[in-house]
Parts: sequence; C-alpha cells; structure tokens
Amino acid sequence: MTAADALRARRIVLKVGSALLVDPQGEVRSAWLAALVADIARLRARGQQVVVVTSGAIALGRPRLGLARRVARLEEKQAAAATGQIRLAGAWQAALAGHRIEAAQILITLDDTEARRRYLNARATLETLLRLHAVPVVNENDTVATTEIRIGDNDRLSARVAVMVSAETLVLLSDVDGLYTANPRLDPAARHVPVVDEIGPSIVAMAGGAGSAVGTGGMATKLEAARIATRAGCAVVLGLGSVERPVEALESGARCTLFPARTSPRRARKEWIAASLGVAGVLVIDEGAVGALRRGGSLLPAGIRQVEGSFEKGDAVVIRSTEGAAIAKGLAGYDAADAARLAGRRTEEIEAVLGWRGRDEIVHRDDLVLL
Repeated sequence: MTAADALRARRIVLKVGSALLVDPQGEVRSAWLAALVADIARLRARGQQVVVVTSGAIALGRPRLGLARRVARLEEKQAAAATGQIRLAGAWQAALAGHRIEAAQILITLDDTEARRRYLNARATLETLLRLHAVPVVNENDTVATTEIRIGDNDRLSARVAVMVSAETLVLLSDVDGLYTANPRLDPAARHVPVVDEIGPSIVAMAGGAGSAVGTGGMATKLEAARIATRAGCAVVLGLGSVERPVEALESGARCTLFPARTSPRRARKEWIAASLGVAGVLVIDEGAVGALRRGGSLLPAGIRQVEGSFEKGDAVVIRSTEGAAIAKGLAGYDAADAARLAGRRTEEIEAVLGWRGRDEIVHRDDLVLL
C-alpha cells in the first residue's frame, strides 16, 4: 500500500491541528481552510466519506478574552474554548457551505470513546450523519473538562474517532512532512522515514516535543494516534498540512510517512468484541434468527424468545439458540428491561411498546461476532 492508495479509502478521518488552522494573531487562516475544503469536496465527489477532527477553539478564543500573552489557568482555557468554539464551527460551516456540503458539529471527550453506552450513541450519530451526506466536524469538548487539558488530545481523539467509525484511513496533517530520525529543525542529518510498519521503541525514540506555539500536539502524540489506529485496522498518513490543497498534494506524491494498517477495521472490531469484553446477559433466539445471523444479518426483536441477565445498552451479551448453543456475541442496543419488552415484537411496534422510537436492531451486525 502507498499513501495514495490509503487516500482512496471509502472512509477517511482528517485531523487538522491548531497551528495549521489558526494564525499567531488568533484568526482563522481562511484561504488555507477554503483550499482544504476543496480537497474534501473532491474526495466526496468520487464517493468517499470524510470525518474532520479539528483543533483550534482555544487558539481562537484566547485573544478574544485577553489571554493571548500569558499562561492561562484551566478555567480560563475552558472559557477560551467556549468562546472560540463558536468561531471554529462557523468557519467550518461557511467553508463547507461553499461546496453545498452540510457540516455537523460534534463535541466529545476521550471518555465518550471508552464508555460503551456513550460510544455506541456517538458511533450511531456519526454513522447517521455520513449516511445523510453531512461532514461531521469533531472537536474535544474542552469546555467541560474536569482535568487539565492534555497535550495532543486531538491527535489521540482523531484515532479514537477513526476506530469508532471503522475508517480505513486517518490523515494527520502536521507542520512537518512526516517522521524523521531526529528533529529536522535541529539536526541537519535527520533522515525522513517513509514507512513505519511497527511502532517499536526505536520509532518512539525519534519523537520530540510540541512543534509550535499555537498547537499543542507533538510527534509523540501522533505516534500514539498511529498506534491506536493501525491496531484497529486503520492506515495512517502523516504529512505536511501547511501547503495549499494538502490532501491533493499527498495523493500526488508529496513526502509523508505511511503507517500501514495491521488488519482490517471490520476484523479488528470483531476480534475486540469476541476477546476483550465480559458478558452481562444472554439473548435466546429462534431458528429463524439463527439463520439470519449466520447469513450476516442483525438481531431483530422478532427473533428473541428470552432475555436473561441484567445488562445496559452497550454491554456484551451472548446469543444462544433455544437448544442452548452459543451462536454469537455482541453489544446490546437496548438494556435488559427494554429488550425483554421488545422480545418477539416486530420492528414497527418498537415505538408503541417503548413510547419512543429506538433503533431497529437489538444487536446490530456491526456489533456482533459469530462464535
């Protein structure tokens, strides 16, 4: 695989850092953003889906609150994020609207990517937005952080988002054109590394600190993001973002570093469900549902005969036949009480039974692995 191959993936997550998007005076680099959005429009025109993970809220908000020239306390950073987030979202909305693309803002934290119930809700929202042809614009919800805003969180967040949406490629746009054996600004003998097949100690040793006054992420956080993504089946392209039309430049052969995926997103997710989660309950299903699952379908309410255990939405459950054979394992789309109320019902009855319209599936096929 080459970087150009990776950039033709069905689903791409594009991470944009503060130093690229915001100038030293705290203003959006509008011309650069317009060129990047032209790249996004080109990808979408050939049938690809794009999710953006963007930094910049704090950098945009600091000068508006008179915080640009001193070290800010946590609550001041949160205030800057709240002020800057409006400008950040507005800049993306306006730029995408120029190509008749609808933008959708999503503010999440790393915790939202780890707690299974919130993870499933966020995943469902992102999947729905992509299905409806919007571009999700994701940022960390810095305004409600209860711990110190950490260096490079949006690098790691972009990898978590890529895993969440089963993206095939994550593009990390940086202020350098890839990984070097040492800091090229300080060491003229530093050599560019075009491909990293495994992020071992020797690769980690090449990383340094944060690279700019505006941005907070350094090479170490980008390597950690690459480690998270590649283990989950997502290739990573780390390249120079400061040029005009950076994605097009990468596709045309611009220097970058490629971290090939170690598996496919689908296989990685299935392996995680099969091996990494405990079981909180059991769903007993009829023979028709058994056949549907084995043909690659989801588990619908009509096929359930019995619900056992006490589980929450997002918990892992075992799916068994009426004879007791373990058929599959998956993540529940409803808690045990609601699943029991829906057992044996048709999907069109869900709203009448629960009083609200939930998802059609008790366990979606993307959240299910056959045993």
